[in-house]
Amino acid sequence: MSLTLTRAAFAQAGTSLNFHTGTWRVQKPQHHYQLAPCHHACPAGEDAQAYLAHVQAGHYQLAWETIVNINPMPAITGRVCPHPCEAACNRGQYDEPIAIHAVERFLGDEAIAKNWAYPVPAIDKTAPEIAIVGAGPAGISVAYHLLKLGYRAVIFDDHTEPGGTLRTALPPYRLPRNILDAELNRILSLEGITYQPRTRLGRDMHLNELQSQYPAVFLGLGAQRSSEWSIDGAVPRDLHSGLELLKEWIDIGSVPTPKSVAIIGAGNTAVDMARVMKRAGVSEVHIISHKPIPKPGVPVSEAMPAIPREVEEALEEGVIIHEYRGIRRLILRGEKVVGIELVHMKKLPQASGRLKRIAFEGTETILNVDQVIPAVGQVVDPMGIEMIIGNRSHLKVNHWGQVPEQTGIYAGGDITPNAGTVTAAVGDGRRAAAAIASQLGNRALPEFPVAPVIPFQDLNMHYYESSPRVQEPTLPIDQRQGDEEITTTLSAPQIAKESQRCFSCGNCLACDNCWTLCPDSAVLKTKELASDGSHYVFDYDYCKGCGLCAYECPCGFIEMQDEL
Repeated sequence: MSLTLTRAAFAQAGTSLNFHTGTWRVQKPQHHYQLAPCHHACPAGEDAQAYLAHVQAGHYQLAWETIVNINPMPAITGRVCPHPCEAACNRGQYDEPIAIHAVERFLGDEAIAKNWAYPVPAIDKTAPEIAIVGAGPAGISVAYHLLKLGYRAVIFDDHTEPGGTLRTALPPYRLPRNILDAELNRILSLEGITYQPRTRLGRDMHLNELQSQYPAVFLGLGAQRSSEWSIDGAVPRDLHSGLELLKEWIDIGSVPTPKSVAIIGAGNTAVDMARVMKRAGVSEVHIISHKPIPKPGVPVSEAMPAIPREVEEALEEGVIIHEYRGIRRLILRGEKVVGIELVHMKKLPQASGRLKRIAFEGTETILNVDQVIPAVGQVVDPMGIEMIIGNRSHLKVNHWGQVPEQTGIYAGGDITPNAGTVTAAVGDGRRAAAAIASQLGNRALPEFPVAPVIPFQDLNMHYYESSPRVQEPTLPIDQRQGDEEITTTLSAPQIAKESQRCFSCGNCLACDNCWTLCPDSAVLKTKELASDGSHYVFDYDYCKGCGLCAYECPCGFIEMQDEL
């Protein structure tokens, strides 16, 4: 059939397809996955965006499986992790960050209540067995990830029950023991993992013995000794570290109860110790911190490293925090503390350009206290690892947890200098398991693709409405007297609503904008819904490169690239 060309177009409907107008363009749209800041900030490697998407769709078990593919203990970390993912969340620059920890906690609790099976393969009973020393979060993590990779694991620990500092140093009001027991027991009951308690390295077994019996050894011993502390060599007679007293409180339920106490430190141990002292009946509890209280306008790197919500709750309970303060001297009567001299301290730039904490002369004040408790960090007990740790306070390892010049020995968690959180220990275990499997399989270490992190300004805020962050119910202040958990796990409807606040930064959320708004119908949509963007196909024969799809993409998943 002959066609008549007119000034407007072809006379027959649909015949415009004969014009490949895509030859006009100088740029073309492409899908460009970028890492969400929450994913990048997680020390364990969790992709919060991925499991929030499953929660949005109502697939709770699939969301939990997405988490435990990386982190096997979300009910625990949802309670005790400082959640740097929330500090990094792009939504925090719009209204309030997503309560990622609340979603993680809910999913962990759901898995325990409904006994969801961990997604691990059946293990071959003849598979190589790896020795793990320490049943803290790093040891539990490496055992779990080894199981996923087809290896068996035996965990040795000098305590009767597993958990490490999760059990010995975290108060039950932060981590209820029924939750700790339930989640760890579910992991340790997996076929292929053996738990051997009351076995101490350096007493009941030796490192060289483990090396001769097992193809690889992972050390997750933690840091069980408090750092030495004094002020110009002065030490009170009744000096006890915060870690020691926390363990005493958890073991026997009592601590010294002076009229007033000063706790030195800015981390979670200091805050936990302060709250325990208030529960024990101490009327005046002071925290002396070089760093400021976490609050808007204070960079995370500069604020107290304790979890912000724990700091807030401590203040609610009557703990007094002295920001930007250091101790100039102890005031002793004999060997007993009767007070401390405080001085204002702040970081100032030096001639070299580096920041240094400086004490300001003339800002000294006296604080009358009856006891001083340092909570300034822990070091490793070298028993059993003297030959590889030397005189260092922590064990040096590479990115994969390998101990330099020690074939087949790996380590992670608080035994290393770069740890400090439960999620960091979980990440250490995951990487070490990958390295062990690579070593035993004579394979190169795995490469994790590194995607760029999408900034807030690359998102299109015209498509999002302001929405308040969900608030977890907490015990009234006058009821915070014992081991009762302070916060409550949210309900499924609350969690579903909170998940809807996710911007899906850098990843397709299947909103149809590119498909509906393309003026040339050059974006095609498949029948099958795919969250990775493959649901949409650019028809470059007709795409003129106007860039409307990229401009109107809410989550920054489309970018314009120059035509080659």
